[in-house]
Amino acid sequence: MNRREAIQKAAMGASAAAFFPLSVQASGSPKKAPSSQLNGNINHSVCQWCFPTLSLEELCTFANELGLGGIDLIGPSGWATLKKHNLVSTMCNGAEISLVQGFNHKQYHHRLIENYLDHIDLVADAGFTNLICFSGNRNGMDDETGLMNSVEGLKKILGKAEKRGVVIQMELFNSKIDHPDYMCDNSAWGIELCKRLDSPNFKLLYDIYHMQISEGDIIRTIQDHHQYFGHYHTAGVPGRNEIDETQELFYPAIMEAIVATGYKGYVAQEFIPAANNPLESLKRAISICDV
Repeated sequence: MNRREAIQKAAMGASAAAFFPLSVQASGSPKKAPSSQLNGNINHSVCQWCFPTLSLEELCTFANELGLGGIDLIGPSGWATLKKHNLVSTMCNGAEISLVQGFNHKQYHHRLIENYLDHIDLVADAGFTNLICFSGNRNGMDDETGLMNSVEGLKKILGKAEKRGVVIQMELFNSKIDHPDYMCDNSAWGIELCKRLDSPNFKLLYDIYHMQISEGDIIRTIQDHHQYFGHYHTAGVPGRNEIDETQELFYPAIMEAIVATGYKGYVAQEFIPAANNPLESLKRAISICDV
């Protein structure tokens, strides 16, 4: 299963929210005590789709062993399992249409606005905070038109997001390797969108892997523009595999830069394990990032 298939599958689970016990308490902010083995400066998470051989139940059990705060990219159908393990959905999904059909095209606005207004309530009622969104592909559209269209659509959901305490987060992808034609493929475009929306409840999901491919200069970008970044994803470059010495990024320095900004959100591992023992790879990744 790849990222696109995982997102689409999660979106189909949104109907399960009708049966989800909202009376169970949880928080979108870290509240469980960090593992005694962790430093407590980084709030750790992991993306389930990267570990397709594990059930959500199994991944939750291992997450607790590592001292993680939650699991990323989990929609309503998985929230009961997370709460059973005292974990949170560190980045909720299920409101999007797809990665390529986003707010930059007005033809999708009606459905997206309806989906997000409903999902904002689901996320808030469950006690979570973050809800992902996507720009969509260009399909011949220029960047300025994409910005104007995205502002128009997103403004129709941000009022409710602000009232319910939900942060809408648009993910930055690279269009060079993984997501050809995706519009929000550079930090400058995403930051300009944040500025035009001017809402504390709209942020960028800064994917370090994607932005290393698109533009590099990771640490400087984090230092200069961290106020626009509400969430971080990791992976090794090239290949999207382990974040150890087999790839070009030095994650301890990147994590130090994130901590220095005063960031209190989550950093989610989103690498695809290539080693024989995926859980050992995850354990090592947490150790590398736990500065």
